[in-house]
Amino acid sequence: MKKITADWPIAKLLNEYPQSVEILLKYGFPCVGCAMSQFESLEQGVQVVHGMDEKVLKKLMKDLNSMIDNTKKSKKKNS
Repeated sequence: MKKITADWPIAKLLNEYPQSVEILLKYGFPCVGCAMSQFESLEQGVQVVHGMDEKVLKKLMKDLNSMIDNTKKSKKKNS
């Protein structure tokens, strides 16, 4: 199973999982339209740019990976 990690560039996340926009916005990330999303990792966005702590990063990773799991389960169920 593919897993999203903190070192993923934000743009990669948005390209591979467009539904992640909703989660990023929930965490206060306006990264969707930011030019820096091409270069910044999720970790950089959380900790450096937005000044959030490690707990927030871990929760974000958990929510994003749960989204992937739920998407895969939904696809299998509909097949």
